[in-house]
Amino acid sequence: MSADIESRVRKSLVLFKDNERKIASAQLSEREMKVVELARMYASDTQSWIGKGDYVTAFSSIEYAHGLLDAIIKTKGLDE
Repeated sequence: MSADIESRVRKSLVLFKDNERKIASAQLSEREMKVVELARMYASDTQSWIGKGDYVTAFSSIEYAHGLLDAIIKTKGLDE
């Protein structure tokens, strides 16, 4: 099971980077930028949890980061 969750975490990190590229050219308000920065902090935390071998917490962290970015992507219409 550990290898499976590790693989999922690493795939989620790649997808997070893809979503970051989606918002790179978007005009974001100051509040939206704060949400993006928070998402990036959670993604960074994911790397720390991976380093500690805690893939369950790493997965939770990257998925929360995805949720934050997804909110920005959807409100800006970048998912179309």
